[in-house]
Amino acid sequence: MQWKGHMTGLVFSIVFVGSYFTNKFVLSVLKFTFPTLFQGWQTLVGAVLLLLSGRLGWVEMSRISRSTVLSWLPGSLMFLGSIYAGSRALSHMAIPYFFTLQNASQAVSYLLLRVIHREKTSWLKLISMCIMFLSAINLPLHNPGIDLNTYGWAVCHLACVGKYHQFSSFWVLKVVFDQQYINYMFSVCLLALAAHPTGDLFAAWEFPLLASYTFQWGCCASALLGFLLLLATVKLKSGLSLEESRTWTFLSKLTAVTLSPLAFHLDPNIPSFACVFSSLVGEALLVYSEMETKA
Repeated sequence: MQWKGHMTGLVFSIVFVGSYFTNKFVLSVLKFTFPTLFQGWQTLVGAVLLLLSGRLGWVEMSRISRSTVLSWLPGSLMFLGSIYAGSRALSHMAIPYFFTLQNASQAVSYLLLRVIHREKTSWLKLISMCIMFLSAINLPLHNPGIDLNTYGWAVCHLACVGKYHQFSSFWVLKVVFDQQYINYMFSVCLLALAAHPTGDLFAAWEFPLLASYTFQWGCCASALLGFLLLLATVKLKSGLSLEESRTWTFLSKLTAVTLSPLAFHLDPNIPSFACVFSSLVGEALLVYSEMETKA
């Protein structure tokens, strides 16, 4: 059982790193900065593959009622906000900096739980949240490469992620893939409607690499890896404890942060590196505090 758990975590890490690296390659290296089309393509492929997997019996999906869809719409709206804003931020931000700001979403979730439900927590967990939050605040102050617009999209992303986790923790559908299927279909519909008003639809036709095999393979790989990441995440959370799954998530982020300078250009300085390092330390303390609480 322990061997299977390690294999599940290893597969998750590989898919996690591959997914973020592929998205970064398409958004930054190929400069396909049309989020309505890029995220619309990913969610459309995800919805089709998820529906096909359900029909073939590879994943469990139930018949989704209209009332279920309506009750879950706030979650789908936050999901759409997180992927759209995340795409905007990642296209102009290095992966280590993106994860530093994204980690602050855990502090947002924690703050919402404290204010709304008055949950108690340990001092170590509180310290870890403060470290991650302060790291995210200080990063743009010491990194001139992160402009105000990019930082704004990153803040929107982490706020949506934090609120989505808080919402989904208290409103869990019977089958987890039903939840994601509603997210996909809701995102496809709204992104398709927004493609024309935002100008992405016409601008994409003038994209110089549209007929390039590198671009086409990159888009296909990003959509497929996004779907595989969903499957790997569900498998990780269902097969391992909460503490073990969060440990693997942390290790996956650490791997991505370590390898990203080898694949993408990074112009670091000591203060920004300190923010990245302190954010990782804060997340490691969070994982350790949860293990201590369980023990």
